Amino acid sequence: MSDESLERLEIKLAFVERATTELSDEVYRQRQEISELRARLAALVDRLESAAGPASDGGNTHERPPHY
Repeated sequence: MSDESLERLEIKLAFVERATTELSDEVYRQRQEISELRARLAALVDRLESAAGPASDGGNTHERPPHY
């Protein structure tokens, strides 16, 4: 193998290593963002369920109270 072809391979390897590092960093960042978004979604679901109250259990809200 000539010095020139070895140098080209080393250059390609350097680019591949850099791309791999950048991709790894991006995957990590996206994983963190997904975790944050899941936590926020769970909090919103909890707030929505608590705001809906007992009427969300299928009860009829238009029913007359028993004293009528």
